[in-house]
Amino acid sequence: MRVLLWLCGWLLSAPAFAGAPIVAAASDLQFALTEAAAQFRQETGHSLRLNFGSSGNFRRQIAQGAPFELYLSADERYVHDLYAEGHTPDQGVMYAIGRLVWLQRVGQGDVPSEETPLAAVSAAVERHASGDPVRIALANPEHAPYGVAAQQALEYAGLWERAEPLIVLGENVSQAAQFALSDDASGGLVAYSLALAPALRERSEYVLIPDTWHAPLRQRMVLTHQAGAVAKAFYEWLQQPEAQAIFHTYGFSTD
Repeated sequence: MRVLLWLCGWLLSAPAFAGAPIVAAASDLQFALTEAAAQFRQETGHSLRLNFGSSGNFRRQIAQGAPFELYLSADERYVHDLYAEGHTPDQGVMYAIGRLVWLQRVGQGDVPSEETPLAAVSAAVERHASGDPVRIALANPEHAPYGVAAQQALEYAGLWERAEPLIVLGENVSQAAQFALSDDASGGLVAYSLALAPALRERSEYVLIPDTWHAPLRQRMVLTHQAGAVAKAFYEWLQQPEAQAIFHTYGFSTD
């Protein structure tokens, strides 16, 4: 805490930086981190440039020298890999554990129960077999951790092979949520944090997927070798109770 206070004090007394640091963040943080950054700016006077996308794509870009100063991944393995390759000074810290939900439009039909959270997928498979071009959305498992979790959940329920022809892939989980709420989709498997965001909450319904149906979504953040004082202060600020409270509001846990 003393380090954070010193950094913030130094920042407030320092001349304004020419450019705000660029933060690479998993798209499940689109609303939570935007709120956190706004609070950080209110307290310190310093802005951040937030880039949201798939964790896997950011991991590759950082390895290639992209000018990100702070990286918040939805899969801690990407951070561990970057450290092993020498792209970060340490292995960072875990900042949250995410959850997966089935998300659908309001009025789409009955929301599946917690006992059978993927009942809508089974129904969509049957509709598709009858010629209805219905779709199910998820993030691309090749580089999006929530896409990996979605595939694992479908496999756990014995639905992956039958559902695969219906699947439309989002480049990241935020795009998958957009697809899930489109007119030709039954819904999709996306991040709980997005389902709780005011922008989606008013027009969607959801049910949590049991966290035992997929590998834990352990989310880790790390500074890069390019990190300056503002990025370091924000990194420390995100570990404080005030920031953790914002993450909790969006459905993240820390243990």
